[in-house]
Amino acid sequence: MNITLSQVQALFGVSSSGTTSGTAAEAIPALNRATAEGAEEKGMAREEKDPVTLSTLAQFRTALDKADTIEEALSDPRILKVIAPALGLADQVDSTALLRKALLSDPSDDESLATQLGTTWQNAAETLGVYSTGLDGLKDETLVQTLTDAYVKYQYRSGLDDSQAGMSNALYALENASNFTDVYTLLGDSAMREVVTTALGLPDAIVVQSVEAQGRAVTSRMDLDSLQDTKQVRKLVERYLIAAANEAAESASSSSGDAITTITSLAVSLKA
Repeated sequence: MNITLSQVQALFGVSSSGTTSGTAAEAIPALNRATAEGAEEKGMAREEKDPVTLSTLAQFRTALDKADTIEEALSDPRILKVIAPALGLADQVDSTALLRKALLSDPSDDESLATQLGTTWQNAAETLGVYSTGLDGLKDETLVQTLTDAYVKYQYRSGLDDSQAGMSNALYALENASNFTDVYTLLGDSAMREVVTTALGLPDAIVVQSVEAQGRAVTSRMDLDSLQDTKQVRKLVERYLIAAANEAAESASSSSGDAITTITSLAVSLKA
């Protein structure tokens, strides 16, 4: 049985070129398009009509209506699937116990779990507010709409990441950079941390260092006051997107190379 390499590549959907979309050269034009006037509103409007998004939000409201306690609500995957991304904790959506405990803790208490986990978690607990309002607070229509809008925005921005690596973090940084006047608060926010450390060329291994050492690594390379300057923030974000695109390309090239090696071997063995 003779099967060519190109046929095997087509069968497995692997390109021999190893190229990916969203290159470094396309990063800034992509950012310009994403930040053009009305772009996000139009994108979110499209996302609101997406069948998967509609289904997820419908299940969220159904589960919320049926919940009898706040603990039950914060243990339901249909609810967490919406509120975790809406609160900036998309990567924790499967950490049910941790989410429940952290979001039920008091973000104003320095000893609470949310505070100890960092700025992102603390802000999430504060936004949700269920540590004091309980289930009634979570079912409040104003909060439900806020969470719904935030989830739709998350879905829209995540879609942008598919075509340009790091775009969702970039847009977050443009919106929120001026809120960070302390390096440790910045390091505690997952999105801002990713943008700043990547833009500054700091290695991932920095995470094993003490928070003081991480803080010094950041402040030795940038002036935090620059985060109050929209032009400087834009430059920082552009550097981040270019670096993220290069990292994504390297990763894709490596993965593609492994895949090509595998399917080449398969093609040869089938031909034999």
